[in-house]
Amino acid sequence: MSSKHYFSHETAVIDEGCTIGENTKIWHFTHIMKGAVLGKGCNLGQNVVVSPDVTLGDNVKVQNNVSIYTGVICEDDVFLGPSCVFTNVTNPRSGVNRRGQYEKTTVKKGASIGANATIVCGRDIGKYAFIGAGAVVTKTVPDYALVVGNPAQQIGWMSEYGHRLEFGDNDIAVCPESKEEYVLKNGVVTKK
Repeated sequence: MSSKHYFSHETAVIDEGCTIGENTKIWHFTHIMKGAVLGKGCNLGQNVVVSPDVTLGDNVKVQNNVSIYTGVICEDDVFLGPSCVFTNVTNPRSGVNRRGQYEKTTVKKGASIGANATIVCGRDIGKYAFIGAGAVVTKTVPDYALVVGNPAQQIGWMSEYGHRLEFGDNDIAVCPESKEEYVLKNGVVTKK
């Protein structure tokens, strides 16, 4: 009987020296590399790569075909859509070794990144931000922001439940699902 506290499919490769939280699930052909830290209750789909020293918080959902490279930190409750991409070197060249120059990217609590989106390294994603499918993020994304396109542009705001917020004349919006109120002041959204 196994004493591990997480599930891994028989085809998954889990290197020694990584940390995997309780009730995490690791599916087909996924590779967790040395030094990676996965929180509790994460779910990693098939063909995912988690590089050395990557940190995933609790309840992070990683869909199929995502590579999370050294320098990336995902806080709790982050969603990474199918085939989204992170970079970790600004100016990669095959003939130039830049292993010591990895840039950091933090995806903050509750953020969602859509399918096939690309996150250029060094650009943090704010808490509960929503990155549309196929977006190419080339600059830092504020908390609760909705960004789409190439290059990604902000087109609105999202609630913690993933609904678009409509701010009235009083700069207050209500999430249609949770009924929580949000305030827009000086270009910054906060939950009331």
